[in-house]
Amino acid sequence: MANTTIGNYGNLTGASAYGLGTSSTPSASVLAKVERTLASQTGSVAKLNTSLASGQAKLSGLGQLQSALTGFQSIAERLAGSGLSTTATSSGKGVLTASAAGTAKAGTYAVDVKQLAQGQILNSDQQASSSATIGTGSPATIKVEFGTDGGNTFTPGKTSAKTITIDSKNNTLDGIASAFKEAGINASVVKSGTGYALQIKGENGEANSLRISVSGDAALKNLVAYNPASNNSPTAQGLTQAAAAQGAVATVAGKEVKSASNTLKDAIDGVSLTLTGAGKTDVTVSQDSGQIAQNVSLFVNAFNDLNSKLTALQKGDLKSDQALGQVSRELNALVQGNSGVSKSALAAVGVTVDSSGKLVLDDKKLKSAIAADAGAVAGLFTKDGKGLADQFDAKIDTLTGKTGSIQREAQQVGKDITALSSKKADLAKALTTQANALVAFYTQQEQSAASDALPGYTGARSLFDFLV
Repeated sequence: MANTTIGNYGNLTGASAYGLGTSSTPSASVLAKVERTLASQTGSVAKLNTSLASGQAKLSGLGQLQSALTGFQSIAERLAGSGLSTTATSSGKGVLTASAAGTAKAGTYAVDVKQLAQGQILNSDQQASSSATIGTGSPATIKVEFGTDGGNTFTPGKTSAKTITIDSKNNTLDGIASAFKEAGINASVVKSGTGYALQIKGENGEANSLRISVSGDAALKNLVAYNPASNNSPTAQGLTQAAAAQGAVATVAGKEVKSASNTLKDAIDGVSLTLTGAGKTDVTVSQDSGQIAQNVSLFVNAFNDLNSKLTALQKGDLKSDQALGQVSRELNALVQGNSGVSKSALAAVGVTVDSSGKLVLDDKKLKSAIAADAGAVAGLFTKDGKGLADQFDAKIDTLTGKTGSIQREAQQVGKDITALSSKKADLAKALTTQANALVAFYTQQEQSAASDALPGYTGARSLFDFLV
């Protein structure tokens, strides 16, 4: 008989599995009784779901915190050395953006972007539903390899292969996408025509092409297997390629440069190029004390953006979080004079701290200080590792490093999520077993025209006692 689902308890195999001599679907009255009997268990399920959601939100928040810090750090790093007075501009629109550090040399450099980096995109065949069961539910292993697609060949790269297990707990499009995500691979369910499809996206760069093999369930193999060597035989695999993995290619000052990403570092000494489109442009690097005011303003705005992000995280996913608390305290201490740069010295060049912890810039006062002594102003932000920007750069290195509080906390949250997921799977299995037994019992009662109560039931025991 076809499986029957009750609530979130799993698939019921039906009365025939218990030797009751019937292959019919359980009646509505039987299903209603099972629902009522299992109703007391929903609290445990809901509690686990809440804990999982909280853990996943926290892990996401820690990722956002890490990203916000590294984003601000990139601004601070650019101001090192003579970077406060260095700028890089692009003559063309829509081709690239450029930023210069203090090591950049003044000059104009011709850049011709021939190809942007992109990741591979693979799509499955259309399915009627994202939650419908695929295959038998018997365990299957998906192996994902990373390497270079040579057309009809595949050469594994340095990145280690990843394995994913699919079974009766996650053999749906939604479940498979989640399993890929847990393995660190970008996957999602997308609307496709009148149905749904699994979409897998690789990292940018030609060395990040995917080869996916499946051992076990044939239905899963037909859905997600992908081998570049079978490109000439589309029926030999489940996924189809919508976009090939490729790296960026550009000519910089007459020299060809290739990159797995769309960021080219040191193609021009001390300049970082972020490619946004194909085309030609000139990048001009200049060093001028007039740039100091612009870069100080950039630093102030970047710090305030970071401050706003930290505040939002404190009110949301990372409320009362220890790692976030440490980050906030240590970064705020730097602008309060604990960086070796006093508040009075910053105030003298127009930079103060308001009651919310944000930096306030008096542009008129800053320009006046630069006119009086540009070197002294620059020295407040970058000076042999002792400037404010230098201190922020070093502090963020500590906070975001492998032994830093953010990474330690993220690892612990990840372990907690794994434990909760395992507990949830065990609970679902136990509830499915109970539900199947109840279906069998109530069906037997119904067939024999027995009363709705358990034989000999006096009200002193739980309905689940007979399952022990």
